[in-house]
Parts: sequence; C-alpha cells; structure tokens
Amino acid sequence: MSRDSLQSRVSSAAEAALARSKTVSPIDVLNGIGWLPANRIDEWRQGRLGHLEQALSARPDRIARVMTALRRWAEDNGLRPVEVPYVSATRDRAPLRFTADGDEAAELAYRTHWLSPDLSDAKRERVIQRESAAPDLVVVVPLKEWTCAGCHGTGDFLVMEDGSPTCLTCTDLDHLIFLPAGDAALTRRAKKASGLSAVVVRLNRRRKRYERQGLLVEEAALELAEEQCLADEDVRARRRERDRERRAAEDVELQARTAREIRRVFPGCPAERAEAIALHTGTRGSGRVGRSAAGRALNETAVRAAVVASVRHEDTDYDALLMSGVPRAEARERIRADVDRVLDGWRTRT
Repeated sequence: MSRDSLQSRVSSAAEAALARSKTVSPIDVLNGIGWLPANRIDEWRQGRLGHLEQALSARPDRIARVMTALRRWAEDNGLRPVEVPYVSATRDRAPLRFTADGDEAAELAYRTHWLSPDLSDAKRERVIQRESAAPDLVVVVPLKEWTCAGCHGTGDFLVMEDGSPTCLTCTDLDHLIFLPAGDAALTRRAKKASGLSAVVVRLNRRRKRYERQGLLVEEAALELAEEQCLADEDVRARRRERDRERRAAEDVELQARTAREIRRVFPGCPAERAEAIALHTGTRGSGRVGRSAAGRALNETAVRAAVVASVRHEDTDYDALLMSGVPRAEARERIRADVDRVLDGWRTRT
C-alpha cells in the first residue's frame, strides 16, 4: 500500500470518527480502516488479551505508519491532543496495554486522543470525561461448560480475569441480581442506583460478536428502580386520562363550532341536521373531512363537502345505486340534481 493511499484511508476514518464524537483515537482509525475488528476490541477491553496489538491484523511497521499518518492529519487540521487512560472492564480495573513490549512512546501514542478545535472549554472537558470513563464491568453468559480458575466451581455467569474464566463468587459479584434487557427505563434507573453493576453479554456465534443480555445490579437498587417505574406508570395513567378528557372536550367544541358553521353557510339546514352532520364528520379517528386540517379550521370548502356527503347519503338514492352495482362516478352524476335541490333549499333561511 502506498503512503498516499494509507494517508487517504486514515484521513477518511479520522474524519468519520471526528464527525461522530468530536474526537479521534488511534483505535477509532484502526477500526475504521479495517485492521482492528470491534469484537477484538471488546475482548481486549474485557482483559482477555494481553495487549491490543494481538488483535491487529497488520505488522508493527504498518501500524506505526498509521500512527504517523493520524498525527499528521490531526496537526494539519488543528486538533488538540489529550492523553486518555485505558482500564479494563474487569473487577480490578487494571490498566490496559497496547503493545507487546510496553514501549512507553508507543503506549502514549495509543492513549492520545485528538479533539475537535471547535469545542468550547466546557465541551472539551465533557468529552475528556466521557473518553476517560472506565468501561462497564462485563460478565459473560457461557456457551459451554467451564470451570472457575479460582475455586474450580462453575455457574451461569463468568468473568474473564487474567485471561481465565472466574465465577461471580471469586470476583465478589455474586450478591448482584440479574436484570434482563428489555425495559430501558428500569435498566437505566437500576444502574444509576447501584453502587456496583456489570453488563451481561453473550457471544452470538453467527454474527461473531457479543450481544447485551441484561445487567447485574444490587437488589436494593433494582427494588428502588421498580418503585420509581411503578410511580411513573401511575403518572402516565393520569396523564392519559387527562389527555382523553381534553380530546373529548376538544371534540365537543369542534363539533359545536362545525354545526354553527354549517348553519352559517346553509341557514336553512335544520339545527338537528347540522348537529348530526357535525357529529358524524368530526368523530375522532374517522378519517372524515371534519378531522382533516381544513375541517378543523372550518374551511368553507370542507364544511360544504361534509354537507354534500350527508345529503348524498341521506336524501337521495345514492346508496341504493351503489348497492345495485352502479359505478360511483355514474351514481354521483345521477343524483347530482337531487343534491343541488336540497342544498338550494338550505341556502336560504326558512
């Protein structure tokens, strides 16, 4: 691969990362150019790899070229460098290694994130805090039988520590309760209230990636979250009832205003007939003209259309013609004179 070609690929990956999160890291770029798969990043984050370069599909000299190309692109675009710590998603939160030999200059290059120059100081601090945040602890649902490296027992969940499967008891996580995924509000609140929590994942062999199954949280936190969600349900129920009452009141008002407008346009229309037309055309969810924007605005054309429809069905043989198989356009033409006669009579006050 030529230097120009590699620089172009690095630049494209960096620009995409910058647009997405206002920051660019070597991991973003290596993933973006296809040299570092996301599932391998997860394995490294979970402490299942000794160092990140075990997951890379390129030689060290080519990786060094990427790091040089990224720095060149970042400096040319005025991005600001900031060092971000990386810790594992394991119970001990051990620092993560990037290189096999632990060369400090190379490790620092990996830890360097490049921030958008457009960020204010406050936003810059928020981005740094976000990037520096320790990842969630990760617990795995095993796909096959396994043995704990500590106590030689087993269980429904395991944690990878120092490359070996370890049970929840040995990692001091056995007091946590499993909360299955599915209720976003409950999960969010339980995690916030829990002093200790862990994300539960399971390997999807077909997709070759770990997928989230739920959360391990403290029992007291789960109970508190459940109470909050129940209270929310009461609030939502009251809000739905108020909305129903408001919509019902709006419908009554709309129908009354529609009846008045019908009587204004057709003064000779009997009051009870005007009310019946308004009720029919303004029924919520009916899709009729009274529920359209023009109908709610009492547009005269919409009001006239509602009246014409009522006369067509109630005062002519239109429905009988349709039932006998007469095409709709022909049926409307046949009863046009009858409709006009009724409307002419309603245009003057009786």
